[in-house]
Amino acid sequence: MENIRAFLSTAFVFLVFELCLVCCDITDGNAEHLKREHSLMKPYQGVGSSPTSQWDFSGSTLVTSSYVRLTPDERSKQGSIWNTVPCYLKDWEMHVQFKVHGSGKKNLHGDGIAIWYTKDRLHPGPVFGNQDQFFGLAIFLDTFRNDLHGMDRSFPYISAMVNNGSVSYDHGKDGRSSELGGCSAEIRNREHDTYLAIRYSKGRLTVMVDVEDKNEWKECIDIGGVRLPTGYFFGASAATGDLSDNHDIISMKLYQLMVEHTLEEENLDWTKIEPSVSLLKSPKDNIDDPTGNFRGTPLTGWKVFLLLLCALLGIVVCAVVGAVVFQKRQERNKRFY
Repeated sequence: MENIRAFLSTAFVFLVFELCLVCCDITDGNAEHLKREHSLMKPYQGVGSSPTSQWDFSGSTLVTSSYVRLTPDERSKQGSIWNTVPCYLKDWEMHVQFKVHGSGKKNLHGDGIAIWYTKDRLHPGPVFGNQDQFFGLAIFLDTFRNDLHGMDRSFPYISAMVNNGSVSYDHGKDGRSSELGGCSAEIRNREHDTYLAIRYSKGRLTVMVDVEDKNEWKECIDIGGVRLPTGYFFGASAATGDLSDNHDIISMKLYQLMVEHTLEEENLDWTKIEPSVSLLKSPKDNIDDPTGNFRGTPLTGWKVFLLLLCALLGIVVCAVVGAVVFQKRQERNKRFY
């Protein structure tokens, strides 16, 4: 009996520990950790081309009191907005409130928005209004299907790409050859607010969306083995072609994640890191992956196993506790008689 109690006590402590880890991993948007120098919010003060501005814009971008419109619903437009302050946080999370809307009907709209964390900024180009062969991270919110053979996924489609300046984005294939993962999301012409969260912490990139007005995040991408340097810039860009949309950024809020690092990691010069991803399989394998989404490390499988084990242990603990409480009450009731 004593061995069973010891086992159950250990299991309960382990369960609580795992639940605490899960709770700590939940996106909370804690205002205490908001980094205002890297955040874009209404009424968009500090936006402009002056030396003291924290955000600068180019192309067709229009800044109003309610939104930053990267492109109007017109053909052949490009616009972008960029943070002028380099980010030196090792662990961060960016929340983007955005809106994509226009008069185009089904399959008659384009092209989409990209959220950037890159070495260079304000370089217009063919990749959703920004330069190709960039250094850093890009999250694409692609609203138009170019690859008519890729009918295994629906659009709009959200994907991620990490580049060290050597890879070109293939528009004809909707970026499949360089894609790290992705998901479909109905982001156009929603009457409610739509959100995107990008988390980078301890080499793991997680992208979440909230487009259903349920006030909860839905996981889109989760990839380990990602290496991103510090000192890069956050930005957003959009482009239209023969088809168009209004691409609006409502806010971009950056939060610092409080994460402990090893002494070796602390002493590393993070500005010298080359953007890269260590994958179990090549991004090109996504061509045969209907979902376009995969896990970058085997840790995820272990996490799922541990969570299932903890859930089972939790049920056992609750059952035992319930049985003990029931037995105690029975004994107490017997004393009254």
